[in-house]
Amino acid sequence: MSAAPDRTQEFLELLTSHDRALGVYVHSMVPAPHDADDILQQTKMILWRCFDQFETGTNFLAWARKTAFHQVLTHRRQKKREATPLSDEMLELLHDEVSKLSDTTDRRGDALRACVSKLPAAHKQLVTLRYYEDMEIDGVAERIRSTAGAVYRALSRIRMSLMTCVEKELQLEGGQP
Repeated sequence: MSAAPDRTQEFLELLTSHDRALGVYVHSMVPAPHDADDILQQTKMILWRCFDQFETGTNFLAWARKTAFHQVLTHRRQKKREATPLSDEMLELLHDEVSKLSDTTDRRGDALRACVSKLPAAHKQLVTLRYYEDMEIDGVAERIRSTAGAVYRALSRIRMSLMTCVEKELQLEGGQP
């Protein structure tokens, strides 16, 4: 009898890559920030406890959002005696809309990553220095031994080509740009 594989690393990687989207989702559903933080923490504990039920390769964020949604409903039932600004039906509609927006954002992010990977090495370096390392234009110019004006112009052209590429990627997959 073999032991079940340890999926801790997989869980941490998935949670880390979707943490911001999950936080935005919960905070969009709960008006009080401290309540949203509590619900988010509870959701993460449940996700960890139930991770053995998650099927690798499926949509982790959708699974996490559904778990969070149930935690929001539980929270609302517990606070029922307090005035709640939204009915359960409205909350369900809000869940659906936020999920759609989040899925669109995920598709755009995926398309952007694909487009950045297609850039020539020099352009990738500029994008990495400016946007991933959050370096100021002057710092980028110094690093690549160029002028700030040349960096501005290059980044402007790169942004335009990335925007065009992302729109094409989204059209190819049948999504809305």
